[in-house]
Amino acid sequence: MNRRHFCALACAATLAGCASPNPTLYTLAPSPGPVVRTGVRSVELHRIALAGYLDRPEIVRSAPEYRLRTADTERWGEALGRMMERVLVENLAQRLPSTAIYAESGAITATPDIILEINVQRFDADPSNTVVLLAQVSTRRETGRANATTRTVRLTATPATTSTPDLVATMSDLLGQFADAVAGMIGR
Repeated sequence: MNRRHFCALACAATLAGCASPNPTLYTLAPSPGPVVRTGVRSVELHRIALAGYLDRPEIVRSAPEYRLRTADTERWGEALGRMMERVLVENLAQRLPSTAIYAESGAITATPDIILEINVQRFDADPSNTVVLLAQVSTRRETGRANATTRTVRLTATPATTSTPDLVATMSDLLGQFADAVAGMIGR
């Protein structure tokens, strides 16, 4: 083997060794809940506001000493805020079957009876592996902010293990419980 071929093979081997593995992609899934009867015909979910540390492709976990952990090989299959919107719309549609639920970011434009606004302040596993969902929720009639009902919702659950699939399953369950709380606010 001549020197040029050897250098080419050595460079190719080096580059192959530097290639990062394909990440494993995860998605939140809808979860069933109790049906709530209401006279509300339509609800528009505005874009969910996420805490900045959550707005990234990697799955975030809290760590001791005020740190955050991510793994390059464990990522969300879509932007977390958009995924939460999609799953929350599906969760709410199941809980409020006589109400049209749609996201402001989608293709549907209509005048809703209720506008739903959400600020997610926390949605991750703490150092003890307890998942925390902390969010502010506002429901208001389309006519203005003066008639808004605002509430803070804090939910926690512990996954069966520290694995990422169990973490995501627990997050999906908490988002379902969150939908229960929101459906209750809309049903009043």
